[in-house]
Amino acid sequence: MTDLFVPLQSLKQGNWFKLICGASFQHLPAVRDLTLAYTLAGADCIDVAADPAVIAAAQSGLQVAKTLAKDAQKRGFNYKGNLPFLMVSLNDGEDPHFRKAEFNPNECPKDCPRPCERICPAQAIVFDSIKQDFSGVVSEKCYGCGRCIPICPYGKIYTASYVTTPGAIAPLVMSTGVDAVEIHTQVGRLAEFQRLWQAISPWADRLKLLAISCPDGEGMTDYLRTVYDLIAPLKSALIWQTDGRAMSGDIGDGTTIAAVKLGQKVLAAKLPGYVQLAGGTNSYTVAKLKAMGLLKRVGEQGSRGAGEKREFSAPLPISPSSISGIAYGSYARVLLSPILEKLENKEVTNTNMKAINRLEEDEVLLWQAVELAHSLVSQIKSR
Repeated sequence: MTDLFVPLQSLKQGNWFKLICGASFQHLPAVRDLTLAYTLAGADCIDVAADPAVIAAAQSGLQVAKTLAKDAQKRGFNYKGNLPFLMVSLNDGEDPHFRKAEFNPNECPKDCPRPCERICPAQAIVFDSIKQDFSGVVSEKCYGCGRCIPICPYGKIYTASYVTTPGAIAPLVMSTGVDAVEIHTQVGRLAEFQRLWQAISPWADRLKLLAISCPDGEGMTDYLRTVYDLIAPLKSALIWQTDGRAMSGDIGDGTTIAAVKLGQKVLAAKLPGYVQLAGGTNSYTVAKLKAMGLLKRVGEQGSRGAGEKREFSAPLPISPSSISGIAYGSYARVLLSPILEKLENKEVTNTNMKAINRLEEDEVLLWQAVELAHSLVSQIKSR
């Protein structure tokens, strides 16, 4: 089996792990370091914003990970040097994953307790930062979770959404050599989905994987069947991503329940392809799936999914009987945030004014980050 097949094998075995860096997350050092740590921990896919600079940052992390494969093995990690798929996320309309928080800090009362600053999981809201001499939303760090909006005592915070321009984004993204594309859609947006798919389809044969992410809604399974009819036949593998409760996995264990319930709903629809959870996933997700019998038992032979037979084969109309994998977004990022914050603080205090923004240059922090990442990846990999 070649390196290209390793992530697809994980889908077949039901232990696929995807890191979601964030469709709107453009903090390049963090994207690079998250990619590096989770790759060394055994991730199968890294999902990033459809931004050439972000893609390049992730690719840099992937290449560094390959050079550290032997070190990872010596330390007891299972990473063998194979690269996870690099995926980009696109949207066919307004979507909470594709937005940024904004506000004018000059309008904030001086005596405001600033609950927005405390609640932001990405530390994207700052006031009078010494490092940046800046107040407001650090745009590249914001990934659009929206938690700051209802908590603002004065209603000053709003969001700015952006929608993919199919004709412009497809050539730009596909030329970077990504392995996979994820399309975020919603019930009732078939025409918009079709326009985006038409822009992507000339490059579809180059993809190893296509993922469709859709939140729950009335008529969802019928909508997904229509989407499948539109994209079939495919030469790549196909994942249905069940977006239970978007960007909430770090809030509490219970947020995973919506993702699991939606996963059950899509499984029951018997759509061709694999079913993968997202949206509210966290350290409780694997345990919940095990308790409900929704994970494939070790050694169990499952249905062959789309594109699995060989790298570029036509999909087989076979539906899965269990969840094939889990994607982790906010929970996975917040898990490593103490390490990345230490690295960032080290840059600030460096008296030589040479920013140390590469995780691999600090061996202690690097392997602490990988250990933390592995604590999450191993939940589904070590069943």
